[in-house]
Amino acid sequence: MSLGLVLRAVDGPATVEELALNPVGPAQVRVRLAAAGVCHSDLSLANGTLRQPFPVVLGHEGAGVVVEVGSDVSAISVGDHVVLNWSPPCRSCWFCDAGEPYLCAHADDARGVPFARTFTHDPAGEDVYAGLGTGAFATETVIGANACIPVPADIPLDEAALLGCAVLTGVGAILNSARVRAGESVAVIGLGGVGLAALQGARIAGAPTIIAVDASPSKEDLALSLGATHFLTPGPSLAKEIRALTSGRGADHAVECVGRAATIRAAWSVTRRGGRATVLGLGSTSDEVTFSALEVAYFARTLTGCMYGSTDPAVDVPVLLSHYRSGALNLSALVTDHVSLNEVNAAFDRMRNGVGARTLIHF
Repeated sequence: MSLGLVLRAVDGPATVEELALNPVGPAQVRVRLAAAGVCHSDLSLANGTLRQPFPVVLGHEGAGVVVEVGSDVSAISVGDHVVLNWSPPCRSCWFCDAGEPYLCAHADDARGVPFARTFTHDPAGEDVYAGLGTGAFATETVIGANACIPVPADIPLDEAALLGCAVLTGVGAILNSARVRAGESVAVIGLGGVGLAALQGARIAGAPTIIAVDASPSKEDLALSLGATHFLTPGPSLAKEIRALTSGRGADHAVECVGRAATIRAAWSVTRRGGRATVLGLGSTSDEVTFSALEVAYFARTLTGCMYGSTDPAVDVPVLLSHYRSGALNLSALVTDHVSLNEVNAAFDRMRNGVGARTLIHF
Protein backbone atom coordinates (compact mmCIF):
# COMPACT_ATOMS: atom_id res chain seq x y z
CA MET A 1 0.00 0.00 0.00
CA SER A 2 1.17 3.51 -0.83
CA LEU A 3 -0.13 7.02 -0.26
CA GLY A 4 -0.13 9.05 -3.47
CA LEU A 5 -1.23 12.46 -4.67
CA VAL A 6 -3.89 11.61 -7.24
CA LEU A 7 -5.05 14.04 -9.92
CA ARG A 8 -8.28 12.94 -11.60
CA ALA A 9 -8.81 15.59 -14.26
CA VAL A 10 -7.05 18.48 -16.00
CA ASP A 11 -6.77 21.44 -13.62
CA GLY A 12 -8.56 19.48 -10.91
CA PRO A 13 -7.46 19.40 -7.29
CA ALA A 14 -4.95 16.73 -6.34
CA THR A 15 -5.85 14.67 -3.28
CA VAL A 16 -3.87 12.22 -1.17
CA GLU A 17 -5.30 8.72 -1.59
CA GLU A 18 -4.39 5.16 -0.69
CA LEU A 19 -3.03 3.17 -3.61
CA ALA A 20 -2.55 -0.53 -4.13
CA LEU A 21 0.71 -0.81 -6.04
CA ASN A 22 1.08 -3.36 -8.79
CA PRO A 23 3.26 -6.35 -7.92
CA VAL A 24 6.92 -5.85 -8.76
CA GLY A 25 7.67 -7.34 -12.18
CA PRO A 26 10.83 -9.27 -13.07
CA ALA A 27 12.66 -6.16 -14.33
CA GLN A 28 11.18 -3.73 -11.80
CA VAL A 29 11.89 -2.43 -8.32
CA ARG A 30 9.80 -0.87 -5.56
CA VAL A 31 11.20 2.33 -4.15
CA ARG A 32 10.23 4.04 -0.90
CA LEU A 33 10.50 7.75 -1.64
CA ALA A 34 12.38 10.05 0.71
CA ALA A 35 11.83 13.29 -1.21
CA ALA A 36 10.48 14.58 -4.51
CA GLY A 37 10.82 17.93 -6.25
CA VAL A 38 7.85 19.77 -7.74
CA CYS A 39 8.79 20.54 -11.36
CA HIS A 40 7.12 22.81 -13.89
CA SER A 41 6.55 19.73 -16.05
CA ASP A 42 4.28 18.42 -13.29
CA LEU A 43 2.23 21.60 -13.59
CA SER A 44 2.20 21.22 -17.38
CA LEU A 45 0.83 17.69 -16.99
CA ALA A 46 -1.74 18.91 -14.47
CA ASN A 47 -3.02 21.72 -16.69
CA GLY A 48 -3.06 19.68 -19.90
CA THR A 49 -0.13 21.37 -21.65
CA LEU A 50 1.51 17.93 -21.72
CA ARG A 51 -0.65 14.88 -22.35
CA GLN A 52 -1.13 12.28 -19.66
CA PRO A 53 -3.81 9.62 -18.93
CA PHE A 54 -5.93 10.21 -15.83
CA PRO A 55 -6.19 9.56 -12.95
CA VAL A 56 -2.49 10.11 -12.39
CA VAL A 57 0.07 10.35 -9.64
CA LEU A 58 2.37 13.14 -10.79
CA GLY A 59 6.02 13.58 -9.82
CA HIS A 60 9.14 12.48 -11.63
CA GLU A 61 12.02 14.11 -9.72
CA GLY A 62 12.65 11.94 -6.71
CA ALA A 63 15.01 9.82 -4.66
CA GLY A 64 14.53 7.01 -2.20
CA VAL A 65 15.50 3.57 -0.98
CA VAL A 66 14.89 0.30 -2.86
CA VAL A 67 12.71 -2.01 -0.76
CA GLU A 68 11.99 -4.79 -3.27
CA VAL A 69 13.57 -6.02 -6.51
CA GLY A 70 12.28 -8.18 -9.34
CA SER A 71 13.60 -11.64 -10.11
CA ASP A 72 15.67 -10.48 -13.10
CA VAL A 73 17.24 -7.46 -11.38
CA SER A 74 20.91 -7.87 -10.52
CA ALA A 75 22.44 -4.39 -10.72
CA ILE A 76 20.32 -2.97 -7.87
CA SER A 77 19.75 -4.42 -4.42
CA VAL A 78 17.34 -3.89 -1.56
CA GLY A 79 18.64 -1.02 0.55
CA ASP A 80 20.28 0.84 -2.31
CA HIS A 81 19.76 4.60 -2.46
CA VAL A 82 18.59 5.68 -5.90
CA VAL A 83 17.64 8.73 -7.93
CA LEU A 84 14.67 8.20 -10.25
CA ASN A 85 15.20 8.63 -13.99
CA TRP A 86 11.96 9.63 -15.73
CA SER A 87 13.41 8.98 -19.19
CA PRO A 88 15.29 5.67 -18.99
CA PRO A 89 16.97 4.76 -22.29
CA CYS A 90 16.53 1.35 -23.87
CA ARG A 91 20.20 1.27 -25.01
CA SER A 92 19.24 -0.42 -28.28
CA CYS A 93 17.25 2.01 -30.48
CA TRP A 94 18.75 4.23 -33.20
CA PHE A 95 19.03 7.24 -30.89
CA CYS A 96 20.70 5.30 -28.09
CA ASP A 97 23.16 3.75 -30.56
CA ALA A 98 23.88 7.25 -31.90
CA GLY A 99 24.89 8.47 -28.43
CA GLU A 100 21.62 10.36 -27.80
CA PRO A 101 19.92 8.36 -25.00
CA TYR A 102 17.96 11.46 -23.97
CA LEU A 103 16.01 11.05 -27.24
CA CYS A 104 15.42 7.31 -26.78
CA ALA A 105 12.57 6.06 -28.96
CA HIS A 106 11.26 3.86 -26.15
CA ALA A 107 11.65 6.15 -23.12
CA ASP A 108 7.90 6.84 -23.14
CA ASP A 109 6.86 3.18 -23.15
CA ALA A 110 6.07 3.05 -19.42
CA ARG A 111 4.03 6.24 -19.38
CA GLY A 112 0.75 4.73 -20.59
CA VAL A 113 0.94 1.66 -18.33
CA PRO A 114 -0.95 1.74 -14.99
CA PHE A 115 1.34 1.34 -11.98
CA ALA A 116 -1.31 1.11 -9.26
CA ARG A 117 -5.01 0.94 -8.51
CA THR A 118 -6.96 3.35 -6.35
CA PHE A 119 -8.10 2.08 -3.01
CA THR A 120 -9.65 4.98 -1.13
CA HIS A 121 -12.52 5.98 -3.42
CA ASP A 122 -13.48 2.66 -4.92
CA PRO A 123 -12.93 -0.69 -3.15
CA ALA A 124 -12.95 -2.38 -6.55
CA GLY A 125 -10.05 -0.25 -7.62
CA GLU A 126 -9.39 1.94 -10.64
CA ASP A 127 -6.26 2.11 -12.76
CA VAL A 128 -3.91 4.94 -11.80
CA TYR A 129 -1.10 6.10 -14.06
CA ALA A 130 2.35 7.35 -13.14
CA GLY A 131 3.30 10.86 -14.26
CA LEU A 132 6.12 10.56 -16.80
CA GLY A 133 6.21 6.85 -15.95
CA THR A 134 7.55 7.61 -12.48
CA GLY A 135 4.82 8.55 -9.99
CA ALA A 136 7.12 10.19 -7.47
CA PHE A 137 4.39 12.04 -5.54
CA ALA A 138 3.78 8.89 -3.53
CA THR A 139 5.31 7.24 -0.52
CA GLU A 140 6.26 4.26 -2.71
CA THR A 141 6.40 3.60 -6.45
CA VAL A 142 7.08 0.62 -8.70
CA ILE A 143 9.30 1.39 -11.69
CA GLY A 144 11.78 -0.28 -14.01
CA ALA A 145 15.17 -1.02 -12.53
CA ASN A 146 16.62 0.83 -15.53
CA ALA A 147 14.89 3.96 -14.20
CA CYS A 148 16.98 3.95 -11.03
CA ILE A 149 20.41 5.57 -10.70
CA PRO A 150 22.27 4.34 -7.59
CA VAL A 151 23.87 7.04 -5.44
CA PRO A 152 26.22 6.66 -2.47
CA ALA A 153 24.48 6.29 0.88
CA ASP A 154 26.20 9.36 2.32
CA ILE A 155 24.46 11.69 -0.17
CA PRO A 156 21.36 13.19 1.49
CA LEU A 157 18.35 11.85 -0.38
CA ASP A 158 16.48 15.16 -0.18
CA GLU A 159 19.29 16.80 -2.12
CA ALA A 160 19.84 13.81 -4.42
CA ALA A 161 16.20 14.06 -5.54
CA LEU A 162 16.98 17.32 -7.36
CA LEU A 163 19.46 15.50 -9.58
CA GLY A 164 16.58 13.61 -11.21
CA CYS A 165 15.39 16.53 -13.32
CA ALA A 166 16.27 20.14 -12.43
CA VAL A 167 20.01 19.69 -12.07
CA LEU A 168 20.51 17.18 -14.87
CA THR A 169 18.52 19.45 -17.17
CA GLY A 170 20.03 22.80 -16.15
CA VAL A 171 23.67 21.87 -15.69
CA GLY A 172 23.50 19.34 -18.53
CA ALA A 173 22.20 21.95 -20.96
CA ILE A 174 25.22 24.15 -20.23
CA LEU A 175 27.88 21.43 -20.34
CA ASN A 176 26.44 18.93 -22.84
CA SER A 177 24.12 20.82 -25.19
CA ALA A 178 25.37 24.42 -25.32
CA ARG A 179 28.89 23.24 -24.46
CA VAL A 180 29.80 26.54 -22.89
CA ARG A 181 33.54 27.13 -22.86
CA ALA A 182 35.59 29.08 -20.34
CA GLY A 183 35.53 32.75 -21.24
CA GLU A 184 32.10 32.71 -22.93
CA SER A 185 29.16 34.75 -21.65
CA VAL A 186 25.83 33.19 -20.68
CA ALA A 187 22.34 34.59 -20.15
CA VAL A 188 19.83 32.39 -18.31
CA ILE A 189 16.15 33.32 -18.72
CA GLY A 190 13.82 31.94 -16.04
CA LEU A 191 15.06 31.14 -12.55
CA GLY A 192 13.11 28.16 -11.36
CA GLY A 193 15.01 25.07 -10.29
CA VAL A 194 16.30 24.41 -13.82
CA GLY A 195 17.42 27.99 -14.40
CA LEU A 196 19.22 28.17 -11.05
CA ALA A 197 20.98 24.91 -11.88
CA ALA A 198 21.96 26.38 -15.26
CA LEU A 199 23.56 29.36 -13.49
CA GLN A 200 25.71 26.95 -11.52
CA GLY A 201 26.55 25.03 -14.68
CA ALA A 202 27.73 28.25 -16.32
CA ARG A 203 29.92 29.01 -13.33
CA ILE A 204 31.35 25.47 -13.40
CA ALA A 205 32.05 25.89 -17.13
CA GLY A 206 34.11 29.02 -16.46
CA ALA A 207 31.80 31.70 -17.86
CA PRO A 208 33.03 35.10 -16.58
CA THR A 209 29.76 36.89 -17.37
CA ILE A 210 26.58 35.14 -16.25
CA ILE A 211 23.39 37.17 -16.61
CA ALA A 212 20.32 35.97 -14.73
CA VAL A 213 16.92 37.11 -16.05
CA ASP A 214 13.66 36.70 -14.17
CA ALA A 215 10.45 38.63 -13.69
CA SER A 216 10.72 38.33 -9.91
CA PRO A 217 13.26 40.77 -8.39
CA SER A 218 13.14 38.72 -5.18
CA LYS A 219 15.29 36.06 -6.88
CA GLU A 220 18.25 38.39 -7.39
CA ASP A 221 20.17 37.56 -4.21
CA LEU A 222 19.79 33.81 -4.74
CA ALA A 223 20.88 34.11 -8.38
CA LEU A 224 23.98 36.09 -7.44
CA SER A 225 24.87 33.60 -4.71
CA LEU A 226 24.78 30.73 -7.20
CA GLY A 227 27.05 32.30 -9.80
CA ALA A 228 25.24 35.10 -11.63
CA THR A 229 27.32 38.22 -12.12
CA HIS A 230 24.31 40.35 -13.10
CA PHE A 231 20.55 40.23 -12.60
CA LEU A 232 17.98 41.73 -14.97
CA THR A 233 14.21 41.72 -15.26
CA PRO A 234 12.63 41.13 -18.69
CA GLY A 235 11.35 44.03 -20.74
CA PRO A 236 11.62 45.78 -24.11
CA SER A 237 15.21 46.87 -23.39
CA LEU A 238 16.50 43.45 -22.32
CA ALA A 239 18.59 42.83 -25.45
CA LYS A 240 20.10 46.30 -25.21
CA GLU A 241 20.95 45.80 -21.53
CA ILE A 242 22.63 42.46 -22.21
CA ARG A 243 24.62 43.91 -25.12
CA ALA A 244 25.85 46.61 -22.74
CA LEU A 245 27.19 43.89 -20.44
CA THR A 246 28.86 41.93 -23.26
CA SER A 247 30.97 44.52 -25.12
CA GLY A 248 28.06 45.44 -27.37
CA ARG A 249 27.73 41.99 -28.95
CA GLY A 250 25.14 40.08 -26.95
CA ALA A 251 25.59 36.87 -24.99
CA ASP A 252 27.56 34.00 -26.49
CA HIS A 253 24.87 31.70 -25.09
CA ALA A 254 21.29 32.22 -23.94
CA VAL A 255 19.46 29.46 -22.10
CA GLU A 256 15.66 29.63 -21.97
CA CYS A 257 14.09 27.83 -19.00
CA VAL A 258 10.46 28.97 -19.21
CA GLY A 259 8.83 27.41 -22.27
CA ARG A 260 6.97 30.39 -23.71
CA ALA A 261 7.18 31.94 -27.16
CA ALA A 262 8.05 35.35 -25.70
CA THR A 263 10.98 34.06 -23.67
CA ILE A 264 12.25 31.86 -26.50
CA ARG A 265 12.17 34.89 -28.74
CA ALA A 266 13.98 36.89 -26.03
CA ALA A 267 16.69 34.23 -25.79
CA TRP A 268 17.21 34.51 -29.54
CA SER A 269 17.33 38.30 -29.43
CA VAL A 270 19.85 38.62 -26.58
CA THR A 271 22.31 36.26 -28.27
CA ARG A 272 25.18 37.70 -30.30
CA ARG A 273 25.57 37.11 -34.02
CA GLY A 274 26.86 33.58 -34.39
CA GLY A 275 25.82 32.75 -30.83
CA ARG A 276 23.62 29.97 -29.55
CA ALA A 277 20.19 30.00 -27.89
CA THR A 278 19.23 26.76 -26.12
CA VAL A 279 15.60 26.11 -25.20
CA LEU A 280 14.88 23.92 -22.16
CA GLY A 281 11.32 24.98 -21.35
CA LEU A 282 8.45 22.79 -22.57
CA GLY A 283 5.62 24.99 -23.82
CA SER A 284 2.23 24.71 -25.44
CA THR A 285 1.71 23.51 -29.02
CA SER A 286 -0.40 26.62 -29.66
CA ASP A 287 2.28 29.08 -28.50
CA GLU A 288 4.18 29.79 -31.72
CA VAL A 289 7.55 31.53 -32.10
CA THR A 290 8.11 33.59 -35.26
CA PHE A 291 11.22 34.82 -37.05
CA SER A 292 11.66 36.91 -40.17
CA ALA A 293 13.18 35.25 -43.20
CA LEU A 294 16.02 37.78 -43.09
CA GLU A 295 17.15 37.50 -39.49
CA VAL A 296 17.72 33.74 -39.47
CA ALA A 297 20.55 33.94 -41.98
CA TYR A 298 21.75 37.45 -41.14
CA PHE A 299 22.36 36.86 -37.44
CA ALA A 300 23.74 33.36 -38.04
CA ARG A 301 22.59 32.29 -34.60
CA THR A 302 21.83 28.72 -33.63
CA LEU A 303 18.50 27.97 -31.96
CA THR A 304 18.30 24.49 -30.50
CA GLY A 305 16.02 22.51 -28.23
CA CYS A 306 17.38 20.45 -25.39
CA MET A 307 15.75 17.43 -23.75
CA TYR A 308 16.82 16.38 -20.26
CA GLY A 309 20.01 18.43 -20.53
CA SER A 310 21.26 16.14 -23.33
CA THR A 311 22.37 13.84 -20.52
CA ASP A 312 22.76 10.17 -19.87
CA PRO A 313 21.86 10.03 -16.15
CA ALA A 314 23.90 6.87 -15.57
CA VAL A 315 26.97 8.80 -16.75
CA ASP A 316 26.12 12.34 -15.69
CA VAL A 317 24.79 11.82 -12.16
CA PRO A 318 28.24 10.67 -10.95
CA VAL A 319 29.76 13.76 -12.64
CA LEU A 320 27.27 16.01 -10.87
CA LEU A 321 28.00 14.30 -7.57
CA SER A 322 31.70 15.04 -8.04
CA HIS A 323 30.83 18.72 -8.41
CA TYR A 324 28.59 18.44 -5.35
CA ARG A 325 31.36 16.91 -3.25
CA SER A 326 33.83 19.58 -4.37
CA GLY A 327 31.43 22.34 -3.32
CA ALA A 328 30.97 23.63 -6.87
CA LEU A 329 27.34 22.49 -7.02
CA ASN A 330 24.96 23.69 -4.31
CA LEU A 331 21.84 21.53 -4.33
CA SER A 332 20.11 22.71 -1.16
CA ALA A 333 20.10 26.34 -2.35
CA LEU A 334 17.73 25.40 -5.19
CA VAL A 335 14.97 24.64 -2.69
CA THR A 336 12.93 27.57 -1.41
CA ASP A 337 9.98 25.64 0.04
CA HIS A 338 9.71 22.38 1.97
CA VAL A 339 6.26 20.76 2.07
CA SER A 340 4.34 17.60 2.82
CA LEU A 341 2.43 15.63 0.20
CA ASN A 342 -0.87 17.37 0.88
CA GLU A 343 0.66 20.81 0.26
CA VAL A 344 1.51 20.30 -3.41
CA ASN A 345 -1.54 22.23 -4.66
CA ALA A 346 -0.15 25.32 -2.92
CA ALA A 347 3.22 24.64 -4.55
CA PHE A 348 1.52 24.69 -7.96
CA ASP A 349 -0.07 28.04 -7.08
CA ARG A 350 3.35 29.49 -6.22
CA MET A 351 4.71 28.15 -9.49
CA ARG A 352 1.88 29.76 -11.49
CA ASN A 353 2.70 33.07 -9.83
CA GLY A 354 6.45 32.79 -10.37
CA VAL A 355 7.17 32.68 -6.65
CA GLY A 356 10.16 30.77 -5.33
CA ALA A 357 12.34 28.16 -6.99
CA ARG A 358 12.11 24.42 -6.24
CA THR A 359 9.56 23.06 -3.81
CA LEU A 360 10.65 19.80 -2.17
CA ILE A 361 8.22 17.24 -0.81
CA HIS A 362 9.44 15.30 2.23
CA PHE A 363 7.89 11.92 2.98
